[in-house]
Amino acid sequence: RDKIGQMLLIGFDGKKINAQSPVVKTIEKNNIGGVILFDYDYRTKIFDRNIESPEQVKQLNSDLQYFTQQGNLKHHRPNVPLLISVDYEGGKVNRLGEQYGFPQTMSAAMVGKRDLVEAESIAESMAQTLDEAGFNLNFAPVLDVNVNPDNPVIGKKERSFSSDATTVSNYAGIYSRHFLNHNIQCAYKHFPGHGSSTKDSHLGFVDVTDTWQTYELDPYQQLLNSNESCGVVMTAHIVNRQLDESGLPATLSHTILTHLLRNQLHFKGVIITDDMQMKAISDNYGLEQALVLTINAGADMLIFGNNLTVEPQDPEQLVNIIEAKVLSGEINLERINDAYQHINTLKKSLDQS
Repeated sequence: RDKIGQMLLIGFDGKKINAQSPVVKTIEKNNIGGVILFDYDYRTKIFDRNIESPEQVKQLNSDLQYFTQQGNLKHHRPNVPLLISVDYEGGKVNRLGEQYGFPQTMSAAMVGKRDLVEAESIAESMAQTLDEAGFNLNFAPVLDVNVNPDNPVIGKKERSFSSDATTVSNYAGIYSRHFLNHNIQCAYKHFPGHGSSTKDSHLGFVDVTDTWQTYELDPYQQLLNSNESCGVVMTAHIVNRQLDESGLPATLSHTILTHLLRNQLHFKGVIITDDMQMKAISDNYGLEQALVLTINAGADMLIFGNNLTVEPQDPEQLVNIIEAKVLSGEINLERINDAYQHINTLKKSLDQS
């Protein structure tokens, strides 16, 4: 159960926490592997979730690590840090906005038009911001190639560095290096490429079979084999029959996550799902089925942002379901051990101080 808990990365309500906070109790009891902070609350439709100011975020993150340490001591668990994550890409996808007192950022599309020296200083500024606030995992840089400029969730939001795969690799590599130099882990997304989509997987099924280009894998090939590779790859909830003719979304596809990402691209880090509460998954698969499929496919960590649904997902229920599926043989026990090992290696790469 402790290993399963480490596989969960959850969102929670509140800008301050104490020993009685639900998130603190679930970290202590269920050994949750990580959390994600948001500014906007989709349920209340206001920017009132976890982020108010640099000082408040720093205190919240410090308290989260403190309570994690206390829980580990109490239950004689390995003293590994909590992953405290955020979507901090710059531009339109930026939870640490200027309105809260954080420095100004630039979208990937804008940075991709600047020279590499300027990109270095932009990436360094972002890394410093994350470091000072106490984050240790950023869900960036985006490796999606801007295949379709009218893509509502990538191109239109200026989230891709370029329509050229090599340019994407070059700029994303700069970001990774600066994040890692500050002991902040980073995540390449959205595997195996969301740049050609015509729809948004937050809202339902997205099929890129007819639009996806093989060069969308190039940035992964180039960066995953470098010494300065992010330790995390995030999956896309997209159907791509060019890669898996069964029509399963990448997040649930053994062919895409294990055969392609692990075996062919030799990725050794943590495979994390995009938010499992996005409608592409939640509207088409029951919770139990989705959990079985994604873990068996090769996902090591699962995000439940608790920001897209009316009722937050209770992490203990997830641990119970996954444990039951392991006991029934529907989830391979080796996958749990494998995931736990990947997560532990990632956490040990982070500065413990």
